[in-house]
Amino acid sequence: MAETLTLPDTLTTHDISAVQARAIVDAAKAKAAQINTKMNIAVVDAGGNLKAFLRMDGAWLGSIDIAIKKARTARLFDMPTGEIGKLSQPGGPLYNIEHSNGGLISFPGGVPLKTTEGTVIGAIGVSGSTVEDDHTVATTGAQAIL
Repeated sequence: MAETLTLPDTLTTHDISAVQARAIVDAAKAKAAQINTKMNIAVVDAGGNLKAFLRMDGAWLGSIDIAIKKARTARLFDMPTGEIGKLSQPGGPLYNIEHSNGGLISFPGGVPLKTTEGTVIGAIGVSGSTVEDDHTVATTGAQAIL
């Protein structure tokens, strides 16, 4: 006799809203201005798709793709990109992971976005300065929805 498979009635998903995404970009932009740097700021939704983006005047063109990939990387693995970088060093458990998923970024500047309950609803990626500044600006942006 075949075993019966019981499935849940509904699947509840959580995603970032456009209003939240804009608040995150605005907070990150303000922090970048405060520390006197020009950034590319990307916010992706729960599926890793671009939700909001800002290239501050004068920010490097080459950092556009990096910011988007940092956000996507942080969402795909639900951890800051700097943590992935630590795990992806030669001999590490994630060595060469940056070559997967169409290209990932494994240095600081990408941070998952979470609700106050801890549910991941997207991620922010920032690029345009030192990795320390990128991480600071991304973290400030992420805190805008808490």
